[in-house]
Amino acid sequence: MTPSSTPGADASHDFDFLIGKWDISNRRLPKPLQGSSEWETFKATSHVHLLPGGIGNYDEFLPVGWRPGFVGMSLRAFSPQTQAWSIFWLSNRDGGIDAKTQGLQPPVVGRFDGDTGLFHGDELWEGRPIKVRFEWTRLNPDAARWQQAFSADGGKSWEVNWVMELKRIQQ
Repeated sequence: MTPSSTPGADASHDFDFLIGKWDISNRRLPKPLQGSSEWETFKATSHVHLLPGGIGNYDEFLPVGWRPGFVGMSLRAFSPQTQAWSIFWLSNRDGGIDAKTQGLQPPVVGRFDGDTGLFHGDELWEGRPIKVRFEWTRLNPDAARWQQAFSADGGKSWEVNWVMELKRIQQ
């Protein structure tokens, strides 16, 4: 693991630890921002690939036995100008397309500090504006954690609603 916060480190490699295949244990709050404490759990697999030219990476998210036919994809793109990452989420439910603009839905944007990456964005959830936070944690070369949180009060308080524990599939 190479923390990007070291002087002279190249932040474009912050997500290189994810390249490869993963087994994922998911814990998800089906009714976020409703005061619910009922979580669902399910397994998934992911395969993370580099994009050409060092511009980022993408993954396929394939849940096992959860929402039959569901396929998700994260697209992570690095900006050399800002030294920040933009993370886009796409799925076969809506394509990740904004119905008004016909472009990609807004990303979460951020960077790593050591082994933790924080990424923030704005989203509409059930018609109301919210803040979204992704937190990536590199635990070791074969394990990582991702969690998503929503804020309905402009970022004053956060509700974690999805946690993924990733374990590398040894080949």
